[in-house]
Amino acid sequence: MGTPREVADGVWMLRTVLVNVFFVRVEAGGWVLVDAGLTGSARAIRRAAAALFGSSPPLGIVLTHGHFDHVGGLARLLEAWDVPVYAHAFELPHLTGRLAYPRPDPTVGGGLIAWSSFLFPRGPYDFGTRLIALPRGGRIPIAPDWVALHTPGHTAGHVSLLRPGDGVLIAGDAVTTTRQASATSVAVQRTELNGPPAYFTTDWDAARWSVQRLAAMRVDTLLAGHGQPMTGAAMRLDLRNLAEYFDVRARPRRGRYVEHDEGERAFERRWLRPLITSLLAGAGTALVLRFLGGGRHVGAQPA
Repeated sequence: MGTPREVADGVWMLRTVLVNVFFVRVEAGGWVLVDAGLTGSARAIRRAAAALFGSSPPLGIVLTHGHFDHVGGLARLLEAWDVPVYAHAFELPHLTGRLAYPRPDPTVGGGLIAWSSFLFPRGPYDFGTRLIALPRGGRIPIAPDWVALHTPGHTAGHVSLLRPGDGVLIAGDAVTTTRQASATSVAVQRTELNGPPAYFTTDWDAARWSVQRLAAMRVDTLLAGHGQPMTGAAMRLDLRNLAEYFDVRARPRRGRYVEHDEGERAFERRWLRPLITSLLAGAGTALVLRFLGGGRHVGAQPA
């Protein structure tokens, strides 16, 4: 994990292996943490916070959503900081121990991270009484100079945070600025604007609407949960292009959550059944080879 760097006025980004977290100085005084990284990242987040703000804890923590790579360090952070945690109301069932997130789709995205996604935790997580639903209308009580935009698709309660005064957008996973399915792209942080991480996105119509909503805003600095910051006219043009051609650039042609009622059956046909067949065939082959090897060993008597 690196050190925090200022990516906009009063906004610092810390990369925690696969995902970014953000430290935001708010207009009314104090600061806010956006997202909480992977499990094991709490120490790095606290160290960065101390370097930026001394011993002052945040006014609170705002979650763009509750996937494992955005809440992994949250429990440890709450042991040190007695602060509220804000998330969209639609995320609360996943964050209060009631409901796991839907299963991922390893067949979309086309990279090592996507293929490994069936191993990723889905919750549910339980952060207790400090979890608070964001008010309707987008107001963020601890950050009045920011608004929370409901940007569903990747999850039902995903939000992106916009500072209207200067067009700084913390997009969460509504878009990415690297090819998140690829371990190589993530490792080298190759900058390219893409849709949400496909393997965990469950509603592609909503995801398209969300990108269109963001493209309609005044965005001067784009900060994604995965990838490097993007700024300027070229970024705005690319964001509008992604919104217009979302189904071409971002939406998978096939997958568990793409083909509506046929999606789950198609997923089982193309992924689960071949995988199970391959595993059984491999296990059977191993048993046969072991038996034959054992037979030769038993039958091979010294002369």
